[in-house]
Amino acid sequence: MSCNGCEQNVETALRTLDGVNRVEADNEADTVEVVLEDRVSDGDVNAAIEQAGYDVVA
Repeated sequence: MSCNGCEQNVETALRTLDGVNRVEADNEADTVEVVLEDRVSDGDVNAAIEQAGYDVVA
């Protein structure tokens, strides 16, 4: 992520997942904090980020 628009794109992509309760992306720290229910897997989160056009780095 390199700008506020990127933050919004990632947050929007993750909010489409059923079971995501809160998302906060921070382009300066290059992080995303996600609060989710147990039924949402890491794979689901990673796939949503990648589909939005961003790489996942663990």
